[in-house]
Amino acid sequence: MIITGVDRSARSRAAADWAAREALLRGMSLHVVHVTASDEWPHRPDLVADRVLAELVRRHPELEGRANTLPGVPADVLRGLAEDAELLVVGLRGEGGHAGVAVGSTAAALAVSCRGPVVLVPGTLAGEAPSGRPDGVTLGIDARDPVGPAVDLAFEAARLRGARLHAVHAWALPPRAARSPFPVPEEDRATWEDQEVQWLSDALRPWRGKYPHVEVLEDVVLFTPAEALAHTARTSGLVVTGRRSGGTALALLEHARCPVAVVPA
Repeated sequence: MIITGVDRSARSRAAADWAAREALLRGMSLHVVHVTASDEWPHRPDLVADRVLAELVRRHPELEGRANTLPGVPADVLRGLAEDAELLVVGLRGEGGHAGVAVGSTAAALAVSCRGPVVLVPGTLAGEAPSGRPDGVTLGIDARDPVGPAVDLAFEAARLRGARLHAVHAWALPPRAARSPFPVPEEDRATWEDQEVQWLSDALRPWRGKYPHVEVLEDVVLFTPAEALAHTARTSGLVVTGRRSGGTALALLEHARCPVAVVPA
């Protein structure tokens, strides 16, 4: 089952539509949830979830789903529901967001604390459509310590879409070289980079065996993880990143132009 959290905003409807298409792709049902403030419950029943589900079924007649309105704090309620879901999908900002704020409070809270995979979908209002290949999948991976569930989700997403997987490993110069006032010798940098390339190849080998038909582009870049993903995601329809602390995910979301899946370790 895939869960999508909705409110009255167009952004949340864009996220719900992405969730509906993903549910159809995976052969799963969709659970549409609207969370309302506890002090309004049950005196002001809201039909937001029902309306969104009806819209989705009109656009996707094969979709199977249900809708619920629940009381509470959105991040807390959705976090609890996500424990039993394949994916939780929400918009980057909701109806309470402010202009100039890229990531809403609910999205930010879920990105750093959800116990299952959460997909954050940027607004796709007029003029905000994501650029790049609509089916491409980008994986942000720490080759020295990969988050297995994130790698698996990325490979599976690429398989379902018949798309190429772009695996990106960001690396940094050794601390001594980074602090040096002198340029790094090219032969030293090449040696270090070759080692990073080997780390990435070794990290991906088990999943290449599990998903032999997924084409993989391995990429090693001298950037911070967030910078590397923000750059490569311009030509992707979905970015997948593992989460250990949440810092990389939040930095990436500030510049997201396509859906970002954050998967806990």
